[in-house]
Amino acid sequence: MTKIYLIRHGETEGAESRRYKGHIDVPLSENGIEQIKRVSEYLFKNTDTPPIPPLVRGGNGGVDAVYCSDLSRAKKSAEIIAGPHGLKPVIVKGLKERSFGVWEGMSFDEIKMRWPDAFNAWAANPLKFSPMDGESTLDVRDRGMKAFNEIAEKHDGQNIAIVSHGGVIRVILCELLGIPLENIFRIEQDFAALNVIEMWDYPVVKLINCRIQNPDIRTQTKEGTNA
Repeated sequence: MTKIYLIRHGETEGAESRRYKGHIDVPLSENGIEQIKRVSEYLFKNTDTPPIPPLVRGGNGGVDAVYCSDLSRAKKSAEIIAGPHGLKPVIVKGLKERSFGVWEGMSFDEIKMRWPDAFNAWAANPLKFSPMDGESTLDVRDRGMKAFNEIAEKHDGQNIAIVSHGGVIRVILCELLGIPLENIFRIEQDFAALNVIEMWDYPVVKLINCRIQNPDIRTQTKEGTNA
């Protein structure tokens, strides 16, 4: 069994304005760094075997490899997660966030004011409609699933962390669960969300959109997650 920790990067600077960042390189905020530190500590403390020292990995314990997109918010998050395990993140461009075309850098309100019909069509059916001059959901599906499957096949029987972006992770989860892609917005992905997938003869999604409040699983409560 291969276990994959699929993680959204932490909060970014200016996140309160709700803008489509897409391929724009935006750094993590201080809060985002703290969010990812909690995820990193949780993964190091609560793998299938007791905590192990850095560089001593393998079997069912620890994280054997960390992958991320080439955007700095994902790379920094991956570095924080990889650190306790003595690993260096591997960059995979297929994990990059969707390109939002002319909408990149614009807030939801700005887009709705300038292109109300296009925005409403996109919100209602993101499979049929795409951001203007941006990637389609099928484009994201093709490259995102290719990257995910190649990583899973390369690390058969290991524990892997993949740090990506909300748009890509929603598409991957829909594909793994057999959910039609027009429903990607029905899956939430908060900043630093942790999703857990076990790869058997078919994928089993064990956890979706968990926010780590306390890295110690022994004191983790229902109120400490958003799943």
